[in-house]
Amino acid sequence: VKPMTPRCSVPKAVPVGKSASLHCHENEGFPKSTYSWYRNSEPLSPDAKSSTKPHNSSYTLNPTTGTLVFHAVHKGDTGRYSCIATNDAGFAKCEEQEMEV
Repeated sequence: VKPMTPRCSVPKAVPVGKSASLHCHENEGFPKSTYSWYRNSEPLSPDAKSSTKPHNSSYTLNPTTGTLVFHAVHKGDTGRYSCIATNDAGFAKCEEQEMEV
């Protein structure tokens, strides 16, 4: 079963240096969906350390739960975030939401 549009929650504004949690979830898809996050339409690597982009952000992305946690945000994390739920039957994307740091 193709995933339905996931529910995404993105904080509107986060003070520099604070942590931020972004959530993405849908429960119609079968098999269970995996989740990927995008900032300004650029995919965020599931592992911040292995990212090829020079980006000094520390975050944890859990593809199984759809949770993206920034441990300490900085100005560079400001942007439009969206999430895609994917399974064998297809994918669905939530609306982009702005997060300001």
